[in-house]
Amino acid sequence: MGYDGEKISIKSWKEEDRPREKLLLHGRRNLSDAELIAILIGSGNKQESAVALSKRILNVHANDLNQLGKLSVQELARFKGIGAAKAISIIAALELGRRRKEQLSVEKPKISSSRDAYELLAPQFRDLAHEEFWVLLLNRANLVLARHLVSKGGQAGTIADPKIIFNLALLGHASAILLAHNHPSGSLKPSTSDCELTTKLIAGARLLDLQILDHLIFTDTGFFSFADDGLI
Repeated sequence: MGYDGEKISIKSWKEEDRPREKLLLHGRRNLSDAELIAILIGSGNKQESAVALSKRILNVHANDLNQLGKLSVQELARFKGIGAAKAISIIAALELGRRRKEQLSVEKPKISSSRDAYELLAPQFRDLAHEEFWVLLLNRANLVLARHLVSKGGQAGTIADPKIIFNLALLGHASAILLAHNHPSGSLKPSTSDCELTTKLIAGARLLDLQILDHLIFTDTGFFSFADDGLI
């Protein structure tokens, strides 16, 4: 008997040729579309390895991931070796890719003034009966990379941990941070603890080569800016 028709399992390949191991050794960008799909489905059928099955699925759809992303569970399950669970994994992965592309196409807002930051964050604080502390992470061009809720508390206040804030900034590859919290009482005057926290964060940011752009205090009627008031 010849070897042409025999199934070659992923486990029998050289280690550097196995999709999972190949990704670990050489990175995700060194894998073909078929190899990435093979990782998702894990196994093929009696006649085909996971990679061979993935190649056939792609070939039937002109090697076009956009076409593949439009298939239903039932359409994918027509391929021998692709049950509902594997079809769902493929659909979910392609949908995540579509959403990622959609998010990347949305222009990042730029913070050029305290008013820009206020308009961006105002919906987060509107009508809150408790205090929340948020941070904006920005790059060197002051484009917003992310926004994070750091803590929430009662009417009297909330505690913002500098370690959490700086960890978010470092993990997010930020160059600058904008701080924001609200006063449910309606007072726009910064408290002693607000000023002390801001001073502490400015000092810590310098050590990490980060910049604290501003600290805003929100109420339902307006906002206070530490930077506009010369406190930063």
